[in-house]
Amino acid sequence: MKFTKFGKALLMSALSAGLVLSVTSCNQSYTVGYLYVTGTVTAQSSGDGTITGIQIDHNTGKMSAIRGLPISSGGANPVRAVLLSGGRFLFVLNRGVTASGGPDCTTADPCQNSNITEYAVGGNGVLTAQETFYTQGINPFRMIADSSGSYLFVLDHDSLYNGSPSSSTNPNPYCAAALAGATTCGDITAFTVNQTTGRLQLIVNAQVTAANGAALPYFPVPANPVDFAQASSYFLTLSGTSATSYPYTGGASVFPYTLNPTNGQLTISQNSSQPLGIAQGTAIVSGGSVVYVLDNEPITVTVDGATTTSPSQILPWSIQGGALQAEPGGIVPDDPTLSNPTYLIVESKGKFVYVANQGNNTQGVNAQSGIAGYFITTSPVYQLSFIPGEPYGTGAGPQCLVEDPSNQFIYTANFNDSSVTGRVVDPNSGALNKMRVTDTYALQGPATWCLVDGRTN
Repeated sequence: MKFTKFGKALLMSALSAGLVLSVTSCNQSYTVGYLYVTGTVTAQSSGDGTITGIQIDHNTGKMSAIRGLPISSGGANPVRAVLLSGGRFLFVLNRGVTASGGPDCTTADPCQNSNITEYAVGGNGVLTAQETFYTQGINPFRMIADSSGSYLFVLDHDSLYNGSPSSSTNPNPYCAAALAGATTCGDITAFTVNQTTGRLQLIVNAQVTAANGAALPYFPVPANPVDFAQASSYFLTLSGTSATSYPYTGGASVFPYTLNPTNGQLTISQNSSQPLGIAQGTAIVSGGSVVYVLDNEPITVTVDGATTTSPSQILPWSIQGGALQAEPGGIVPDDPTLSNPTYLIVESKGKFVYVANQGNNTQGVNAQSGIAGYFITTSPVYQLSFIPGEPYGTGAGPQCLVEDPSNQFIYTANFNDSSVTGRVVDPNSGALNKMRVTDTYALQGPATWCLVDGRTN
């Protein structure tokens, strides 16, 4: 077959167009994960909270709404959420409100109508409400799953005895039985998770028996808990002496339980807490082989003979037999322009650490919200050192940090300005760069927690 010059030119144009289309088709835009954010509705702290669903674009990190969301969180003031069974079920912890209708729960004026609401995660990230479950204490405020996803644990700020919060006038003998003579305590309510239905079933305490001979329905922890985390086979509760209303702060010591992976039982590793030498701990987070305690109090740092003061600090620990051992690299200062660290993540490759700071609570320091970034060095000892160019901007008052399933982007959900902020992770330097697209997503009200689902079918 012969072609004229015109025919040859037309054929070459068609081939070129086909080549271009075949190249660009390899770079198609698709959703790589769903980002879920719990929060409240502006000017409606006593009504039901919300769950917002956001699609994450694989190429750009762009955020767009999941159809049909946001929806009700199943109760007032949601504060934590967990995805289980391969992302098929979402559980939301709703703190409820006080008798007066406010969100500031205390032992004397506890939150009412607290619950755990289960949702099925359907196609395109749509959520459908399923069942509602309840803890065995009052003022629940933290919820995590074990690393296998078989068990769900909720931290109640106040345990109950004879139907009332334990106190000096209502001493709780179960606290004393588990915690070396304590008369008041918080508790952990534990559940098994049905992998088919997501249904929760209460795990009773096999070590402590109630007065009527029945098994105790919770696991006591020291009074004034602030946060808890799983590290290896241990559950560690950070507790303090001054945490009286939510958000609870003042963490000063850690109490360990050992998790039995076959039945979800928590067994006391040692019946006394380990002092950490701090007084304003805000969170405890497990990241790989290291446990991090975030502390919101000043630290004096001397580098190359120059002394500076950081408004807060990060304490890295290893765990040995249920006890924390300080890493040889020592305490790490927070970025001096930030304060009130609330959460921390280690990125997927284990090279960088990022710390979310709420800010706005340090006297005499112009502290801001933002993300502090660190390199991880493991030789000769474990150390964290600042990434050049940090800190990185977020919305105001970040509550959480998540890395997307493709390990390209980091997101924060922000309380003070009701937003989600996205950043691009530089895999070489660890810098969090701005996105090429809009990197802010507006919410209906203040954000309280966020999590990401890589199951997108």
